[in-house]
Amino acid sequence: MEKEHGLREAIAKILTDAFVDVAEDRVVHYIIRELHQGRKIKDILDDPYVRNRVNETQLEKVMEDETVLKAVEDEMRKAFAAWDFKFEE
Repeated sequence: MEKEHGLREAIAKILTDAFVDVAEDRVVHYIIRELHQGRKIKDILDDPYVRNRVNETQLEKVMEDETVLKAVEDEMRKAFAAWDFKFEE
């Protein structure tokens, strides 16, 4: 009986981890897409889409994602090249 309970917990953890990974991956792609559409990172991170899919710890992990960092860097590079820093609302 205890062995069965442990197996159930292990399977539940695997499924939860897989769900979290999928949610984080979708948020990564959303952030990148929105950045390339010209939105400010602050506004994107405040979107209900992001807030409803990841918690603060997961969001920190998403923001450390290599592809998100590259997208932010690319947008910063474009802004400096065009002298368009989107200060106006």
